Amino acid sequence: MKSILRLTVNGRPREDAAADNLSLLDYLRETAGLTGTKSGCDGGECGACTVLVDGMPALACITLARRCAGRHVETIEGLGAGGMSALQRAFHERLGTQCGFCTPGMIMAAEALLRRNAHPSDDEIRAALSGNLCRCTGYVKIVESVRQAAATR
Repeated sequence: MKSILRLTVNGRPREDAAADNLSLLDYLRETAGLTGTKSGCDGGECGACTVLVDGMPALACITLARRCAGRHVETIEGLGAGGMSALQRAFHERLGTQCGFCTPGMIMAAEALLRRNAHPSDDEIRAALSGNLCRCTGYVKIVESVRQAAATR
């Protein structure tokens, strides 16, 4: 069954017909055309699909789109709408990416952390990113990237 879904994505109100069982990930990628959010595991285990819903990290692959009705959803595209954000720039400069597949989810989880804690410790950064898996790095450069972003915000 389909119904009208009204929500705000990256600051823009949207109104779309969406199946009641459509995941937020599929809604963002297929309906909204925002392909920055990645599908890694489709089971809420890897964090590649992390987006912000009302400022809090959410796994888009296990979140129903209809549960976001009336809410604000932010994706990686929203952070870079006016050029690279300080966090995106830090990931680029500090080599916090390898293949880049996990990067959007890492950045969105880190963004949520920096919004609630402007100067997190390395342990707090690691804890905030603990739900995001990267198969390419040892996380050192990722933590350095978040630390640099915190220092430059």
